[in-house]
Amino acid sequence: MTDKSILVIGAGDATGGAIAKRFAKAGYIAVCTRRKADSLKPLITQIETDGGRAFGLGSDARDEEQVIALFAQVERDIAPIEAVVFNIGANVFFGIEDTTARVYRKVWEMAAFAGFLAGREAARCMVPRGKGTIIFTGATASMRGSAGFSAFSGAKFALRALAQSMARELGPKGIHVAHSIIDGAIDTAWIAENFPERYKLKDQDGILDPDAIAEAYWQLHIQPKSAWTHELDLRPWMEQF
Repeated sequence: MTDKSILVIGAGDATGGAIAKRFAKAGYIAVCTRRKADSLKPLITQIETDGGRAFGLGSDARDEEQVIALFAQVERDIAPIEAVVFNIGANVFFGIEDTTARVYRKVWEMAAFAGFLAGREAARCMVPRGKGTIIFTGATASMRGSAGFSAFSGAKFALRALAQSMARELGPKGIHVAHSIIDGAIDTAWIAENFPERYKLKDQDGILDPDAIAEAYWQLHIQPKSAWTHELDLRPWMEQF
């Protein structure tokens, strides 16, 4: 089988890492990125221990030159990119009066502008081959702006609009562009430490399991062209919406 890769931009300890592991299990070379490559070592080791292949690369997703170089490196040195997952969060909480220009700009760069760079470079790789999947991870804030989330909601709204535009442009060219709305707490150490009562709901499947999210992303990737999903919302059964 010809080697093929998935590029996970923002491969954290929960969702992004689970996605990388799921695709590696299916035979893809998992290329994982964060700003500092050293933080990816445990994930890469786990994938390799499980019999998969993976690379951890340091890259600032907000820097155009670094993103261009990242895609070129993967295509040249590792394997053709068949799937890209943009999984950067940038969730912050500030009242509007306390939201500085620096905060707003940084959140927009991380959650929206970086998504544009990743999506553009993914398209440049995939369109000549006429196939590929690009998935943008959204959030509750992609749909509604709650109090205190002006910066985060603005960026996530923009990312959702980007995904819609790209889907309309790239679908006819064979590229599946999808946007996922992750609505609810995810099983992470951060949730366990900061919201212990919420974390207890894990015993009732009341918070999102990263492996279950990863499985949904895999299913998006293997969907037949006759029935592509563009937007998928994932939430625990008890989440109110």
